[in-house]
Amino acid sequence: MEMEAEGIVEHGSSIAAPFIFFIVIGFQFLARWLEHLKKGGSNSQVELELRKSIKQLLREASTLSQPSTFAQAAKLRRLAAAKEKELANYQESRNKEIKTSYGLYSQVLLISKVIIYIVLVCWFWRASVATVPHHLVQPFGKFLSWKAGGTVNDYVKVGIIPWLILSTRVSKFVCQVVK
Repeated sequence: MEMEAEGIVEHGSSIAAPFIFFIVIGFQFLARWLEHLKKGGSNSQVELELRKSIKQLLREASTLSQPSTFAQAAKLRRLAAAKEKELANYQESRNKEIKTSYGLYSQVLLISKVIIYIVLVCWFWRASVATVPHHLVQPFGKFLSWKAGGTVNDYVKVGIIPWLILSTRVSKFVCQVVK
């Protein structure tokens, strides 16, 4: 009877697996959020004003199509080309600034992720993260139980490394679906 109770406790729901999954998905969402900020921050007020000015100049130049107004139209086109160069220079400097600032955040996120994963792997190295009935993971039982102890009473013990790999794949899929 004691062995049976031990088996029930061992096969009971563990909070380690969902906890690890939420950590992994949190890192995934933070990385996606940083990428979104990095891409979304490119349209500033200065860029919008320059684009508007360029369109206006080109529109004015296209209305001046008479031979007597050719010089004035050419002058407006040159002015628009100069504004386009100014816009390109502004975008280049802004992109360097964004890469520098968000690059630092991305590196901090990556280092934090690596440290947390190493801590989780050390913590759960020989312990199981979860137990799953053998028939649910039939072809992948040995892979999932790697470094966790194998199968006990028709239940597969899930190891930390396969769980991290699986959680990462699922969280990437979830982030793409939510996107």
